[in-house]
Amino acid sequence: QVQLVESGGGSVQAGGSLRLSCEASRSMYSTYCLGWFRQPPGKAPEGVAGIATDGDTTYAPSVKGRFTVSRDNAKNTLYLQMNSLEPEDTAMYYCAASRNALGSWLLISPSQYNYWGQGTQVTVS
Repeated sequence: QVQLVESGGGSVQAGGSLRLSCEASRSMYSTYCLGWFRQPPGKAPEGVAGIATDGDTTYAPSVKGRFTVSRDNAKNTLYLQMNSLEPEDTAMYYCAASRNALGSWLLISPSQYNYWGQGTQVTVS
């Protein structure tokens, strides 16, 4: 079992930046693919960014060039650096971990993930 805890959300003006963190409870974090997802108000969840065990990354077209996903396996922590934030980025953001070997678009497919955090709210005005 992997427990995930997100932090770093908040309110920011358009054009600003936030850095989300996701800390895992399990030391085998390095063997999991990791992803960030979000659910805007009244909408379905969507993939934002994912990172494989070898460091390969995938981004949703709407955030590519603005968001950067990274992982620190020594700290069991996943990050999402969000720059040039837009009101459309307002959502609850979740991190997730997958035991599956994922690549390309599967890294941002919610159905591929086994473990989820409780979410952190990001509001851009």
